[in-house]
Amino acid sequence: MATTSEDLRERRKNAANNCERWLSNRRVPAAERLRQLAEVVTDDQVDVYGNGGEVAALEQEVAELLGKPAAVFLPTGIMAQQAVLRVYADRAGTSRVAVHGLAHLLVHELNALEEVHHLRIERMTSDLRQPRPDELAAIPGALAAVTLELPLRDGGFVLPTWDELVMFSEACAGRGVPLHLDGARLWESTPYLGHSLAEVGALASTVYVSFYKILGAVSGAALAGPEDVIAEVRRWQRRLGGNLYSLFPYAVSARHGLRTVLPLMDDLHQRAVEVAMALQSEGFRVFPEPPHSNSFRVYAPRAAESMERAAVERMERTRESLCGPWTSADVPGWSWIELVMTPLTLEWQVDEIAKAFGELLTR
Repeated sequence: MATTSEDLRERRKNAANNCERWLSNRRVPAAERLRQLAEVVTDDQVDVYGNGGEVAALEQEVAELLGKPAAVFLPTGIMAQQAVLRVYADRAGTSRVAVHGLAHLLVHELNALEEVHHLRIERMTSDLRQPRPDELAAIPGALAAVTLELPLRDGGFVLPTWDELVMFSEACAGRGVPLHLDGARLWESTPYLGHSLAEVGALASTVYVSFYKILGAVSGAALAGPEDVIAEVRRWQRRLGGNLYSLFPYAVSARHGLRTVLPLMDDLHQRAVEVAMALQSEGFRVFPEPPHSNSFRVYAPRAAESMERAAVERMERTRESLCGPWTSADVPGWSWIELVMTPLTLEWQVDEIAKAFGELLTR
């Protein structure tokens, strides 16, 4: 999301660099991140082209968490999902893949599925919700795969209910089409769904997860699924240039996130619900209400430039970072942000957060 002026962008950047307290993600200086890795890395953790060491340990851990026979670690989720969808297309003998119109695959990847792999995109819906089985059924002919993004970030971090997810999975199975889960934020989805990662994974053929978002890793992703599919994905990883000589720094930080942040998902979802309720009492609106995960949209009845200026001025004054840049909403005179609950959020009191945001409306 773009800020409202060059001046405010520069002021926000400078203020963020001087912050001493963060409500959401903290910018960890590069030197500090490298020191953290150096303190925990040993020679036996080093992989060679992804074989052995911490990478192999991470792959096994992810496969077990998601209830799948195998997993592969890749440097990016974009590569992971391109690879698995290409595998499905080659196997099915059709290039047609069903996705949500707001999926990351379409919105943020420079049309890679079509440009690189010549896949044909079939949109089930573009509404701010998860697709339904009837919308899948309305797409005629053979499909190579169906994808669901859990939660749908550009739809407001929305999730289906557990029953809706089961019904959608059964619709894919009945059609004989593999269901692939874009689980960049799947870690955060289990409290709302009310089921474990393995139970969610059992509803799909393959699952992609990210490590650098809520888990705070340096970078990296994993894809879990049947052994034969993962073996083919490894070949595409090599073809796409993702088989780096060594990936251990990414894997070390990913496993650290699994140990330290993954156990907090229930707490982060509960905090999101509490903060959303408190912000509404200050004059904001939230979507979805209540939040489905640890992340949700916050809407303010004030223009984006005014909100952004108030946010930057507060950051300069208090050295506290509340949120990212405000952007204009579809309704004139309103603006919005994405708000993500992280382990840092748990260090704040809910009424303290509400009061801080309330100041942005009144200044």
